Amino acid sequence: MTLLEVKNIKKIYSTRFGGNKVQALTNVSFSVEQGEYIAIMGESGSGKTTLLNILASLDKPTSGEVVLSGKSIMTISEQQISAFRRDNLGFVFQDFNLLDNFSIEDNIYLPLVLAGKNYDDMKQRLQPIVQQLGICDILNKFPYEVSGGQKQRTAVARALITKPQLVLADEPTGALDSHASDGLLRLFDEINAAGQTILLVTHSVKAASHAQRVLFLRDGEVFHQIYKASQTQEQMYQKISDTLTVIATGGEHHG
Repeated sequence: MTLLEVKNIKKIYSTRFGGNKVQALTNVSFSVEQGEYIAIMGESGSGKTTLLNILASLDKPTSGEVVLSGKSIMTISEQQISAFRRDNLGFVFQDFNLLDNFSIEDNIYLPLVLAGKNYDDMKQRLQPIVQQLGICDILNKFPYEVSGGQKQRTAVARALITKPQLVLADEPTGALDSHASDGLLRLFDEINAAGQTILLVTHSVKAASHAQRVLFLRDGEVFHQIYKASQTQEQMYQKISDTLTVIATGGEHHG
């Protein structure tokens, strides 16, 4: 079942005084199936962040449409957009975005508190998630008292606790050491295997090689895509590296 449809997205930014226009996205179209794990890659300036912000309903395209579960997010009013994000999307950021004066537990609960959920329901949702993520023993600590890997697991728990249709992850391994990064990627594999749809924006070939499909942006368009299918992670890693080399050298892709 198709969960997300991105149709002919174009985004043009005007400079402060309207003199120059910058085309961040030219004509981006793709779809995401329920339960898919997709990585989006591309050089700086390729439009990755702009695309993510549009999918997150933090920005609106100049033209085109984004449809989530059959509903166009372009038609949602400004008054309803925060509730829409909270109810349908989970976010994992490179810099964690945790509140230092909230405990780990309260950080995870935050989207449910904002949604007006009762404490018993929140507690019931919390337990299986923190057990899976291995953070049961740090719930009473504060973000400044735990490691980067534990902060990112907290951010993942916060993203999952709302039971979102789609998890959007922006460079989630960017601030982690290799050990914590490997642990987070294994967790994403497990979460996806349990049915969660994940869309990951990353510069990391290693992170992207965990995905089932990789979309490459160049000059604001989808330049190429790779399906993992029966390939090993090592084979996927090599294919991604080769494609990034083609992009960096300005070549055409013929695969």
